[in-house]
Amino acid sequence: MNLNQVTLPTTAALFDGTVGFYRAMGFTLIVHSPPRYARFECPDGDATFSLHAVEESGGRCSEPGSGVLVYFECDDLDARVARLAAAGIAFDQPPTDQRWLWREARLADPSGNRLCLFRAGDNRRHPPWRVASPAN
Repeated sequence: MNLNQVTLPTTAALFDGTVGFYRAMGFTLIVHSPPRYARFECPDGDATFSLHAVEESGGRCSEPGSGVLVYFECDDLDARVARLAAAGIAFDQPPTDQRWLWREARLADPSGNRLCLFRAGDNRRHPPWRVASPAN
């Protein structure tokens, strides 16, 4: 199996701003059906993700603390965060080295979806504490 895509919620009221946010982040818009649906290609690799309008509740569609966090890996994390911040994108956490050997920066899109831009290298799939594969 391979992960195809992740779909994030938005609302009709926040749709245009959220689409603009992801375009400013460097994602390529490949399907645009406002105010209901948009799909993007990631700048690197074959992954895609989409936005889908849901019923509005309280002005945001993803409540803080919902537990959902979408990770996008960046080989040039620090430089990318600096470029995005200079373009006006606000980060809750600047690039920070984590004890699990990843470097992470955190932010939210205009719809309230939590994002993590990170750099893990080989530690993403092969950390020192990786579980050994069972023998066949």
